Amino acid sequence: MQATPIKRAYLALENWFNYSFGSWNPLYHLGTLTFFFFWVVLISGIYMFIFFHGSLDGAYASVDRITHEQWYAGGVIRSLHRYASDAAIGCILLHMFREFALDRHHGARWYSWFTGVPLLWMVVTLGITGYWLVWDKLAQYIAIGSAHLMDVLPIFFGSMTRNFLEGAVSDRFFILIEFLHLLGQPMLLVFALWFHVRRLSNVNINPPRGLAIGSLIALTALSLIKPAVSHAPAELTTVPQLLRLDWFYLNIYPLLDYWRAGEIWVLTIGITVLLLILPWLPPRRSGAAAVVDLSHCDGCRQCFEDCPFDAISVQARTDGAPHEHEVVVEPALCAACGICVGSCHVSNPFRKSEKELKTGIDMPQLPLHEMRARTDAALAELRGDVRILVFGCEHGIDVTLLNREDTQGITLFCSGMLPPSFVEYALRKGADGVVLAGCRHADCYFRFGNHWMEQRLEGKRNPVLRKRVDRRRITIRGGAETDKDVVEKALNRFRQNLSQLIGEETGNPERGRGDA
Repeated sequence: MQATPIKRAYLALENWFNYSFGSWNPLYHLGTLTFFFFWVVLISGIYMFIFFHGSLDGAYASVDRITHEQWYAGGVIRSLHRYASDAAIGCILLHMFREFALDRHHGARWYSWFTGVPLLWMVVTLGITGYWLVWDKLAQYIAIGSAHLMDVLPIFFGSMTRNFLEGAVSDRFFILIEFLHLLGQPMLLVFALWFHVRRLSNVNINPPRGLAIGSLIALTALSLIKPAVSHAPAELTTVPQLLRLDWFYLNIYPLLDYWRAGEIWVLTIGITVLLLILPWLPPRRSGAAAVVDLSHCDGCRQCFEDCPFDAISVQARTDGAPHEHEVVVEPALCAACGICVGSCHVSNPFRKSEKELKTGIDMPQLPLHEMRARTDAALAELRGDVRILVFGCEHGIDVTLLNREDTQGITLFCSGMLPPSFVEYALRKGADGVVLAGCRHADCYFRFGNHWMEQRLEGKRNPVLRKRVDRRRITIRGGAETDKDVVEKALNRFRQNLSQLIGEETGNPERGRGDA
């Protein structure tokens, strides 16, 4: 698959992060980091609420007191609350850009993208109400600006702005904002987050422990170096002159100095609608969904456990077979990744009893018998001293670019589509080594393909690669479309290791099979 300029630029950035952070690359954990920052915001917010006095006269004084009199505790926690909030929305924005740049918002993924866009605005409005509660000059500025924005909506009667300009704000205003910020908006956000991930399986909301600890240390250091402080107290009879804006949350308010409120609504609604329809711009055709063959399915549930998008369900048997369960595929949810084919223990290329190789669940556009035929054809093409077969993924490096006399590549929908028995089959049918070249490590296009594949080879997940298979003849080297040079270097090292291994087995450690 040809990478777009945006994708190439992003992959280059991601590669730099890989060198810097290794398996803790934060770009691979943006979703879980967002959840982590939400926890920091929640815990720090509970602490601040203990000392907060929600009234017109007490709001500013209570926040200022914990900021300065408790600088070693309340002040640091307030700063953590502020910076974790910024980090959360920063992760959300990066997460959205990453999914867009890597083309992971089309097809079966449309639901996660579509439900993720409203989450962005929910987090922004949650942050805005948080700034209101401080009731300093900045809170005054955004309260009046918000009132201007609300006044143009037909759902409100009268003028909200006049209440602020005439000083008609009372303690009831803080009761409303407290309810929204502390209870109403968070509950709505939690419900929306559940909707966002409900079509994904094996959802993990915790980042790697080291990354979480490092992020917390970085936020704490920032809180000590540059603590968050309030502006001067709000004074509705004066106009704020100099403000330190949080551009993550308050970026639209300066536009009110140049645009009318209605024009700003047109802009924000237009951007929102554009983001919502991106999965269908342009319209794309998804691959055919997986098909279950009950005559070869014993209802073992492994494909159900492995499906990354919750497209497979388990129900009671309907064909009268002695097995208890059968699996059912929901075509609308199927991403056509083929991981289920690699999950099926019936997907065995050594079977010769059938005219056409069948399995319990298969992909119509690349059925198992076609996968074996391509493997046989590639093996027949191999020549030379060290013969290597490379199984790749259509969303990673194009493995056919690695083809040469002694190396042949086969492209699958996902590396997780490959049944482990195919690795043994290739080695027994003439290959000296097998390379599994899926996506970059820990970054499968279909979420878990390369991870499940690694676990199957290690014997940690069914179906497992049999122990008698020589693991020295197998290597895993994933890569994106831009990683051809990196993968080629790894392939050359593997070729040298195989040559040495063949020499040892033939009794001549300095020569490969062709010279023995």
